[in-house]
Amino acid sequence: MPSARRLDLLDPTPFDWDDSDLALGLARTYRWGGHSAWTRPLSVAQHSLSVMHLRAADSLARGKPLAPLEALRELLHDAEEGLLGFDCISPLKPFLGEGFKALSQRLEQAVFLRYGLPRWNQRDYAAHKRADHLAAASEAVHVVGWSAAEVRRTLQIRTPPLAADPLVAIYGGTAWEPWEATLACERFLAQLEQLKTRTA
Repeated sequence: MPSARRLDLLDPTPFDWDDSDLALGLARTYRWGGHSAWTRPLSVAQHSLSVMHLRAADSLARGKPLAPLEALRELLHDAEEGLLGFDCISPLKPFLGEGFKALSQRLEQAVFLRYGLPRWNQRDYAAHKRADHLAAASEAVHVVGWSAAEVRRTLQIRTPPLAADPLVAIYGGTAWEPWEATLACERFLAQLEQLKTRTA
C-alpha cells in the first residue's frame, strides 16, 4: 500500500491499510467499468459520498437524522472495492463465482472491524439500497449517458434518476462531472476523518 503497509487479499486484517490508502484506492477505482460520457470516469469514492448524502437526506426527510456511525457505514459501503482495486459490474458477478464473493466478504468484514461498524439489519439495509439505487440510476443517466428507459430495463431500477447532483450543493463544481482522482481522494478522506471524530 502507499503507506508501506501490506494487505493480504486472501487473509486480510483490519490493520493492513491506513485511511489514506483506502481513500486513494477508492478514488482510483472506477464505477461502470470505467466508462463515462465525460473526460474522466466516476470513482467509487465520489459514488460513496453521493450515497452517504442521499441516505442522510432520506433519513432526515423521514424525521430521523442519520447517526454518525450510520453515515460512516454508508460512506464505507464499497470500501472493499478500494482495497481490491476493482468494482465488478453487476452482470459479471455471477460468472466470478463463490471464490470472489468470499474474498469480497472477507475484505468487507475487515473494514467493518477496523471502523467499528454495526452489521446491517434489514431496515437499514433496505434504506441503504434505496440510496444506492438512486445514485446508480442517476449516474447511469448523467455520467454514463443511458436513458431513463435503459436504466429501468437493464438495471431493473424503478426509481427515477435525480435531476440535481446532491454533491454540488456541498462541493460546488459542475453537476455530475466525475472528479479528478486527487480531489476525490481528498474529499473522501476529509469526510472519513470527520465521521471518525464524531463516532469516537
